[in-house]
Amino acid sequence: MQWTDRIRQMKILLVAAAVMIAVASLLVSHFLIRDLASEERHRMEVWAEAMRSLNMADENTDLNLVLKVINENNTIPVIVLDSKGEAQTFRNVVGLEGVDDLDSLKKASKLGREWLEAGNNIKIELGGKVGETSNAVGHDYIQVCYDESLMLKRLAVYPIVQLGVVMVFVVVAIFALLTSKRAEQNKIWVGLSKETAHQLGTPISSLMAWMEILKESYPEDALIPEMDKDVKRLQLIADRFSKIGSLPEPVPASLHNVLDHVMDYMVRRTSNKVKIVKIMPKDNIIIKLNASLFEWVIENLAKNAIDAMGGVPGTVTLRVEDAGEKAVIEVSDTGRGIRRKDVGNVFRPGFTTKERGWGLGLSLAKRIVEEYHHGKIWVKSSELGKGTTFRIELPKGE
Repeated sequence: MQWTDRIRQMKILLVAAAVMIAVASLLVSHFLIRDLASEERHRMEVWAEAMRSLNMADENTDLNLVLKVINENNTIPVIVLDSKGEAQTFRNVVGLEGVDDLDSLKKASKLGREWLEAGNNIKIELGGKVGETSNAVGHDYIQVCYDESLMLKRLAVYPIVQLGVVMVFVVVAIFALLTSKRAEQNKIWVGLSKETAHQLGTPISSLMAWMEILKESYPEDALIPEMDKDVKRLQLIADRFSKIGSLPEPVPASLHNVLDHVMDYMVRRTSNKVKIVKIMPKDNIIIKLNASLFEWVIENLAKNAIDAMGGVPGTVTLRVEDAGEKAVIEVSDTGRGIRRKDVGNVFRPGFTTKERGWGLGLSLAKRIVEEYHHGKIWVKSSELGKGTTFRIELPKGE
């Protein structure tokens, strides 16, 4: 449980670090874009001053510097409007090509007025300096309207694209790590299961031989049949472990018979303090199952439910429902319940609330239900001091 909490804390720290990096990147980009926008504004003021000088020039004015300033603007889109809002000229504006020059100027006039309304303009009083206003009647002026340069627009979008690419990379990396981790876990499961089945084989064979000897020596002993059942149970467990890692083909089976077999076994080996109740529909449910493995799932849930009683009287309820295209099995107990923060971890390998538990039972149950039977298993409800309900849904198929 401490390991699970540590993993959760690491995830929170990683997410927090990612958010901080994203915020820092956006802030740096914001200040950089602001400075570049200010620089472009300054350049347009110089360009507007050159336009004013060009409009006020006479035959004695040296226009070399003025024309150089005007012609050096090859990046910032600009439209010059007269006092009536009609375009006089434009530069570096894409998409204004019309049928003729008049049509292009008409489009430029409309776009220039939009920039003017947005506040991207510099007013030039003809006869005064840039930005000066005049109260003289009939005083003429022009509006130098401009837009952000293509480089500035791309720079504004770049942080978002960059963060998007980083997020995609992070998601792909996490998915790859989880897939790799799951594949590694699967190999461990398979290796552990095969080795367990192999190790159980020899003592089980010896026990079967001893059972035959006991049957011959004490044919009337009432305990020998029960011992024989337990030996066969060990055979079944070894068979279950040997099937982990393979894909045994499910076959049509009676869900009632499978569940009755498991619960009858549990009843004979459970304290009288625990009452086991079965609620099943009258009509038998036939479903494709690997009976041996699915019995393991129900047995594991039932054992956990009994352990949750903590030695005090309680009830374990097995409820079965025919829900049309699927069969629903619920295992409920009146035990101590599961803490809300632990509900999402109960199926994780290694997670357990028992002092001597390995935390593998529910993980194996989830694997059997989802991978071998294409069903679902989850904690339907749990309340501290009142009990827990596990729900399984299995597709009935054809």
